Amino acid sequence: MMTSVDTDLIRVLADPLRLHIVTLLAHETLCTTHLVAETGAKQTNLSNHLRVLREAGVVDTEPCGRFTYYKLRPEVLETLAGAFGELAATARATRAADTKRACP
Repeated sequence: MMTSVDTDLIRVLADPLRLHIVTLLAHETLCTTHLVAETGAKQTNLSNHLRVLREAGVVDTEPCGRFTYYKLRPEVLETLAGAFGELAATARATRAADTKRACP
């Protein structure tokens, strides 16, 4: 069953720009400057989205001089994928059993 943590994470990842950021970070560790160039978003907007991702535990930060690099935490996405996998397995079993709740 999906927990409130899962649904909060789904809300975080539902934003198109945040999902784009996560997709980029899946391929490499990037700083804000790189992410601005890749996404075309304004730096302040991007920083706000990165803060949301950081607070949700999706990314870690790594200071490097005057830059901050962002790194994806794959275990967070694996946990969410596992929750969806369990939901799909339940739906598959329910469909195979053809169970229906009777109407009153």
